[in-house]
This record gives sequence, C-alpha cells and structure tokens, in this order.
Amino acid sequence: MELILWRHADAEEGAPDLARRLTAKGRRQAAHMAQWIREHVPPRFDVICSPAVRARETAEALGVAFETSPLLAPGAPVASVLRAADWPDREGTVILVGHQPDLGLTASFLISGEERDWHIEKGGLWWLGGDKHIFVKAVVSPDLL
Repeated sequence: MELILWRHADAEEGAPDLARRLTAKGRRQAAHMAQWIREHVPPRFDVICSPAVRARETAEALGVAFETSPLLAPGAPVASVLRAADWPDREGTVILVGHQPDLGLTASFLISGEERDWHIEKGGLWWLGGDKHIFVKAVVSPDLL
C-alpha cells in the first residue's frame, strides 16, 4: 500500500471552521500539487477527504471523484486517519486530504512508531510506501513546484 498524506491548501481565517474556503493562494497551491500528483502517482488511486470545505476544495483540484470521511475531520486522532485509509490492508495508492497536526502525527507514527508533531506544509504532501517497513517516497511543498 502507498499512502499520500495531503494537507489542505491555504485557507481563509475565521469560523465556523468546517466552512472555511481556500484563498486564491490556496487554489493555486492545490492546482500545482494536483498536477504534480497526476504526473507521479499510478493511474489508479483512491482519494478520501476531510468533510471541511477547504479540504474538499483541495481534493477537487485533482479532477477525480473522491470520498468524504468524518474520520478525517480536523482534530482526528492517528487511529482514525489510519482507519479512513484502511491502513495497511487497502491495495494500491490512497490519497488522504486532511489537516495539521493530524497528518503530521500520522506520518511520524508510521515512520518512527511514535506520535510526534511533524509538520506538513499547507498544500504539501508526504508520500509513504511499504507495509511492514515504511519508507518515505516523497515530501513535496506546493511553493517549490
């Protein structure tokens, strides 16, 4: 299984939290990252997204159908993030579109076995591979594309 943890792109400030939309910068970040993803991932992949508007708008940049899961809502514990991905039992590649610190904690847990506050840039991703031995395939920031 390959797991891509994609943090939503830059979003408006304010409340209610789940209704925050992407800024113009965020829409550009999402578009750049979506293009990179399409150029690098296998042709078949699944996308699962937080119910937050900013995460859904980020996922929409891929131009493919995606599933929305409450397991990825802001503040999701690592166990919920992994359950949303069906880690490690799902076949193929799955892209989770979610939030910080949730995705950073998940990356650190999978790589080091401990939940640490690892940072994922807004609109950025961490691509992890492997089953028993997890490795990092890519760490990408949209501002570097």
